[in-house]
Amino acid sequence: MADRLRAMFCDHLSIMRGKYLPASKIKDDETRFCRSTFGVHYDRDLLPAPGAMMMEGLPDMELRWKHDEIRDGWEPSTKVVLGDLYDDAGEKLGLCPRGALKRAVADWETKGLSPKVGIELEAYAFIHDDDGKLIPYNSAGAVVYGTGPFTDPRGFNDKIWNMADKLGFRLDMITAEYDTPQFEYTLTFDDAVKAVDDIVLFRQMAREVAYGCGVILSFMPKPIADSGGSGMHVNFSFVDNSGKNAVAGEGGGGPDHLNDLAKGCISGLLEHHGALAGLIAPTANSYKRLAPASLSGYWKNWGGDHRNVTTRISSEGGVKARMEHRMADASSNPYTATAAVLQAALLGTAHTHPLPALETGDGFEHTDATEGTATDLAGAIAALEADKALCDAVGAELTANHIFMKQQEVQKTKSLDDTAQRDFYMYYV
Repeated sequence: MADRLRAMFCDHLSIMRGKYLPASKIKDDETRFCRSTFGVHYDRDLLPAPGAMMMEGLPDMELRWKHDEIRDGWEPSTKVVLGDLYDDAGEKLGLCPRGALKRAVADWETKGLSPKVGIELEAYAFIHDDDGKLIPYNSAGAVVYGTGPFTDPRGFNDKIWNMADKLGFRLDMITAEYDTPQFEYTLTFDDAVKAVDDIVLFRQMAREVAYGCGVILSFMPKPIADSGGSGMHVNFSFVDNSGKNAVAGEGGGGPDHLNDLAKGCISGLLEHHGALAGLIAPTANSYKRLAPASLSGYWKNWGGDHRNVTTRISSEGGVKARMEHRMADASSNPYTATAAVLQAALLGTAHTHPLPALETGDGFEHTDATEGTATDLAGAIAALEADKALCDAVGAELTANHIFMKQQEVQKTKSLDDTAQRDFYMYYV
């Protein structure tokens, strides 16, 4: 029997907000928060962002959930639940990122297709030294694809794995990444909303379990200036009404077997490439990672089994056929990022543009692509603001709030050096 319920939502900054409610409330299906939370920045500055109603009395919004979505939590005697946000009049709140993903799923379902999603997360581990300063976790014996105690001396990933199993998360893998102390966490494919719910809760659980081991697990895109970046790769496909993978081409996987649906999705992702960055690489720190020759999704390109393209087409066909969009990082809200990728892909199916040739360059010294994302947050937000079709598809109210808050972030971070910028984000991302 749980003693309490932890009711949560993932906000505009990808920060988990919530309340502990007593066991007597577990039978309920709603609680209230201040709507002006959507005007709060990382530094706790409260701003008059569109939709946040800071200047209109800071009214309530409701978090509502379904009772069968309550699940076991990782804290003792605590259940957890994620919900959808509604305004004080009982209407769906346009600022709600989970609502934006549900709209994207519904838009695809009108075409008889259900999105399936699998998300890969990368993160760096830090500890505090004797003076309280953050330093990289000591995993000096780690290598890419490393496992065992040289990779993780404290065994905090074992504890994350054990808790994930206990809670029913379907892990695909945990491994060490190219740089140290960097790790990758991947959950298996699922229905889009379920997959993102799981990654949001898994990420929070992983951070809190690691914290209990004295480790700060950071999903910042570039927490160590001279090391590689951390991404959040969005893999997706669609199932049709007969249960068949709708992006599976005839004869196998890879670029040689693309069907019209896959071509349309790639077309949309390319057409909205610059604007997508403003939503799915949404911090000043993102542009320390999002750059040429960085395996990060900078270039407006696509290809087969090639890690230096933005949209990568799996060589696996049949039920495993999928596309992987590699631009996002986990400073983005996973609901918003997945909604943006799905909506850009959907726009491409309605207005398909001829696909450029697939990338043949190595991505380090040569690329066929000549166009990339903006090189800073200000440029990416300007590109997003100019792309009305994508903004409307994701949600006009959500994107207006996002653009305002990120324009403020440009000002807040423009004079910060690498360490100060890292500290601006570290405990939230």
